Amino acid sequence: MTTTFYDHWRDLPESTWRWPNFSPAEIACRGTGKLLINEPALDKLQALRDRLGKPLIVRSAYRSPEHNRAVGGATRSKHLDGAAFDIGMANHDPLAFEAAAREVGFLGFGFYPRSGFIHVDLGPARQWGERFPVRATAFAAETPPAREVLAESRTMKGGGAAGAATLGAAAIEVAQSVLTETQSAILPLVPYLDTLRWVFIAVALGGIAVTIYARLDDWRRGRR
Repeated sequence: MTTTFYDHWRDLPESTWRWPNFSPAEIACRGTGKLLINEPALDKLQALRDRLGKPLIVRSAYRSPEHNRAVGGATRSKHLDGAAFDIGMANHDPLAFEAAAREVGFLGFGFYPRSGFIHVDLGPARQWGERFPVRATAFAAETPPAREVLAESRTMKGGGAAGAATLGAAAIEVAQSVLTETQSAILPLVPYLDTLRWVFIAVALGGIAVTIYARLDDWRRGRR
């Protein structure tokens, strides 16, 4: 096993780093900045990144002994050898990640669904923790019905008619009151306004009926 140690990751000559999707700062100890380069482990980490085809969020890689004690790590943790990585699952399917990690040669697996990461290391072969719950997948059997364009929706049309008619009826009632009180010269128009107000009310009730029917029809067709 080829390993190289640096007191701080900034001491590493840039020309010696050969893992393009990772940086020395990502692999270095989070608590001290010390860096232990474990080449076989990093080769597998890069191979895993290449296989999955998307970024790996490295939460923890190498840990110095003092930092490992500070975080309560196991006394023989593979992190001490630079041979373990804790990878966040925010952008990965845990099942696909585990399968790919096994294919590239990782042997040890620790599952931490509550913290959102999976631990992988070079072995020995073992595993611990409770696996991530299986994520729900959509059924692909039927093509869902096309959604109605909002402006053409029967529900919107019915609701719009009801709303407009209700406002119209209210406006007529206000106009009727004003004309009755202040415009005695055109009192003959008042009965017609009363009739028009009832027309608006009828349209509003019709719009409400259309809306209710449309929603019931959508529910029956599975367009809830």
